[in-house]
Amino acid sequence: MLNLDRQNAYRALYQAAHPGWQTSGQVYESFVRRHVTAGRHPYATLSCRWLDVGCGRGGIVELLGGEVTLCVGADLDLASLREHRSSHTRRVAAPVDALPFADESFDLVTCSWVMEHLADPRRAFAQIARVLVSGGHWVFLTPNARNPLTFANRMMRGPLQARLVRRLYARAEADTFPVRYRANTPAHIEQLAREVGLRPFQIQLVGDPTYLAFSDTLFALSSLLERITPQNLRVHIVGDYTK
Repeated sequence: MLNLDRQNAYRALYQAAHPGWQTSGQVYESFVRRHVTAGRHPYATLSCRWLDVGCGRGGIVELLGGEVTLCVGADLDLASLREHRSSHTRRVAAPVDALPFADESFDLVTCSWVMEHLADPRRAFAQIARVLVSGGHWVFLTPNARNPLTFANRMMRGPLQARLVRRLYARAEADTFPVRYRANTPAHIEQLAREVGLRPFQIQLVGDPTYLAFSDTLFALSSLLERITPQNLRVHIVGDYTK
């Protein structure tokens, strides 16, 4: 079993052996920080209003929600909203494709591990564009559908996927949601985003050899495979789009 503590230990080993490498979560955090830490970064907004879509129980808003004028979390999972850990975040039960906010309500919209679940990504992207002010930013983190591991995950949908996630990664089935991967390549994301008035500001594909590191041997093999994986096939996409 590869629980999060063990996976993070392998990530620390990989990071020590590859100076400069960051996990996708670290890259995502750095992208968000430049828009919320007012006065500390040239891109930051002094009175940032921030919407975190698919906020779950916390995540990035736990770290940075106190830095902004307004922080709102939206999610359809009521249990997650009830257990939300950020005292800075106002919570709303709402889907990304029907956001209950006025046009141009937010300077920043974020979402991590959301886009792979979207049934109608163009509609969701249009909603994000609608609630963003002109010059606002949308920052996201999602799997790359072209990565072999992601492709395998696509083949194991439904109850089988949930059982495997529980057994292999010690994650509760309640936290495993259906995946669709309808907007999960850089090219498709850019196409849909441009259709709704969003343009790319920065895109980074991030590799991570730890998802199959169930032993030291498999970690070494995964690290070797990571060296030969083309840039466009790396497992995660971290993006920053602007309106």
